[in-house]
Amino acid sequence: QVQLVESGGGLVQAGGSLRLSCAASGRILRINDMGWYRQAPGKQRELVAGIGSSGSTNYLDSVKGRFTISRDNVRNTVYLQMNSLKPEDTAVYYCNAAMIVSGTWTQGDYWGQGTQVTVSS
Repeated sequence: QVQLVESGGGLVQAGGSLRLSCAASGRILRINDMGWYRQAPGKQRELVAGIGSSGSTNYLDSVKGRFTISRDNVRNTVYLQMNSLKPEDTAVYYCNAAMIVSGTWTQGDYWGQGTQVTVSS
């Protein structure tokens, strides 16, 4: 089986920082794009940051300059460094990976379990 395990969420005051991690494990042949999504109560899930296999990145406009996505291809891990957090960043954050796993010939999307990030005023 293949799974993505997230960690690093929690409660922080406005202006603080958190670092989210998401490690993929299992019979993985290749990981292509990876990313972080978030979903706040009453809102749709949105892409916060993405990173391609080449290292190219893209960000939600509202987090540019504050969040940084990175990946470790040896450890099959993606990170999201979140600085200058604001109350509007409060959401459940989910990691995503486009992967080819053992026993398949095509790419599939896999999701982490979600981790709560709460930013207080």
